[in-house]
Amino acid sequence: MQLTLYTDYAVRVLLYIASKQDGSASVLEIANAFGISSNHLHKVVNQLSRGGYIKTTRGKKGGIVLGKSPDSIVLGKLIRQTEPDFRIVECLDKNFSHCPIDSVCMLKHILVLAREAFLKTLDQYTLEDITRNIALLRPILIGEIRPREKRTSPHVSTPSSITSSRQ
Repeated sequence: MQLTLYTDYAVRVLLYIASKQDGSASVLEIANAFGISSNHLHKVVNQLSRGGYIKTTRGKKGGIVLGKSPDSIVLGKLIRQTEPDFRIVECLDKNFSHCPIDSVCMLKHILVLAREAFLKTLDQYTLEDITRNIALLRPILIGEIRPREKRTSPHVSTPSSITSSRQ
């Protein structure tokens, strides 16, 4: 199963803001910390704000702060809200009827169970769980903000992030 970069970025925004305890953050600051496009992050930040995960304030003293406590941000719920679908394969789309074995296929049932187990596992974890190592995250993310090299491949992994390769 793969998650979109959009979901990956949503988790990164929340990780960053949770790591920044001494005030608000900006989209540019977060983009620089992870070496990703601020244009992409603006869309993510807008959705996170609409969902109540973060609060944004415009202006000179504005910025982004968490809108909920880290222990109330359930990863499974967040990912359900940021992922466009979890078809895994096209036959899980209710409108799909091109496969000759569609009506008797046993694989579809197994894939649905696997998807449910994946999300059920994520439902057991919160933002607080993935920021328990805040003392290690903070110096990397907040310690020295500087532009990093842009990624050349969406398949680049980070130690504790949820990565993806499709947008």
